[in-house]
Amino acid sequence: MRVLVVGGTRFIGAHAARQLAEAGAQVTVFHRGKSEAALPARIAHIRDPLAEYPILRFPDAVRGRDWDVVVHMVMMGEADAQATADAFDGRIGRLVMISSGDVYRAYGRLTGHEPGPLEPVPLTESAALRATFYPYRAMAGKLGNYAYDYEKILAERVMQAARTPSVILRLPKVYGPEDNANLATVYGFAGQPRWRWTHGHVDNVARAIVLAAMHPKAEGIYNVGEAHTPTMGERLAHLPPSSEPAAPLPPFNFAQDMVCDTTRIRDALGFAEVVEAAAAMRALAQGRR
Repeated sequence: MRVLVVGGTRFIGAHAARQLAEAGAQVTVFHRGKSEAALPARIAHIRDPLAEYPILRFPDAVRGRDWDVVVHMVMMGEADAQATADAFDGRIGRLVMISSGDVYRAYGRLTGHEPGPLEPVPLTESAALRATFYPYRAMAGKLGNYAYDYEKILAERVMQAARTPSVILRLPKVYGPEDNANLATVYGFAGQPRWRWTHGHVDNVARAIVLAAMHPKAEGIYNVGEAHTPTMGERLAHLPPSSEPAAPLPPFNFAQDMVCDTTRIRDALGFAEVVEAAAAMRALAQGRR
C-alpha cells in the first residue's frame, strides 16, 4: 500500500508514519523540510515549501504520483480541505483527515463560545456540532496565522462531499514524550477534580491512524481516545504530585465534560491500545517532577 503522509515529521504524524511503515506500507512524507523526525530510512520524503500550512497547492512530485491512501495530518479549514479534494479527488483510494473533538457543540458549551444547556456525554460521532465557527480566531496572534481560518467542521464537510472515500478521525487531547509530556492538560486542571476530558497517548492515536489508512472496512467518522475517561481527580490520584505552581484556569464552564465515545472504532476496526494509558501517564509524570 502506497501511503502519502502530509505533515509527518512532528509528534502524531511522525508516530503514524513509523507505524504505517512497520505495518508494511510504502510511506512517503510530504513536508517543508524545516523539521526532521527520526524516521526509518525506508520512509521516503518529498520536501517542498508548498507544505507550509495551510497547504493550498501540491507540487507535481505529489500530484504526479499514484497513492492508495493520503493521510492529511495538518488540514486546518475549508480552503486547504478543498485544495486537497481538488488535488486527489478520484485519483486515490482513500483520504484520511485528522480532525478534532473540538467540532462538537459540547466544546462550544465548555468554552462559552456557544451558550446553551449542557450537552450529554459521552459524545458519539453523531453528537451535535458547533454552530459557531472559528473557535481560535481571537487567539491567532498568539497561536499563529493558521488559527484565523482554523475550522475542522468546514474541512470535514469538504471531505464528506469529495468523490474520494474519506475517513475522518476526531482526536482527543494527545500526550506523549514529544508534546504535552508535562501533562499540563491534567495537572493544570487539578482545581477541577470532577471534570472529564478524553485523552489519548500518541502511540495509541497513531494506531488509530494506521487502521483508518489500511483497514479495508474503514469509512466515515471515528472518535479516537481512551475507552474510559476518568475525572481529573481520578487521574491525579495515580500520579505523583507536581512541584510546579498551577497555572490559572481558563474561564470555562467545567460543568460541561468533554468525553468522547470511542466504541465505533473499537467495534468496527478492532482498535485497541498499544500503550497502557495510566502507566504511560505515570512514566511521563515521573520525568516532570
